[in-house]
Amino acid sequence: MASYPVDPGDPDPSYLTFWQERHLCTLTTPRPDGSPHVVPVGVTYDPEARLARVIADKSSRKVAHVLTAGPLGARVAVCQVDGRRWATLEGRAFVHAEPDRVAEAERRYAGRYGRTPSPNPSRVVIEIELTRALGRG
Repeated sequence: MASYPVDPGDPDPSYLTFWQERHLCTLTTPRPDGSPHVVPVGVTYDPEARLARVIADKSSRKVAHVLTAGPLGARVAVCQVDGRRWATLEGRAFVHAEPDRVAEAERRYAGRYGRTPSPNPSRVVIEIELTRALGRG
């Protein structure tokens, strides 16, 4: 994986492999004053759907920031770093509480991180409709 923009719907194999490895990531959401709010999260990447998914509690600040952005979604980024390797996915985030969408996000999280998330009746999924991908390997 060289340093360059990547098509988020058609990443090269090394970029996709990096997103399948177990790494802690960050999610950056905009606060109401426009400043960045950065928190550690688990992220899954689905290039076929051009989505990144983050499971979260509906009462979290990151969820509130996305909801505050309104119907056009919040412009966000998720990033992971491993030494000199890094990858960033950018796009518009939306919060979904539908059980099938949350279950799909949990299933993908378990696949990437090797553990099923503990039950949480307040869980939602932040789905990021990807518009840009960057990375360096």
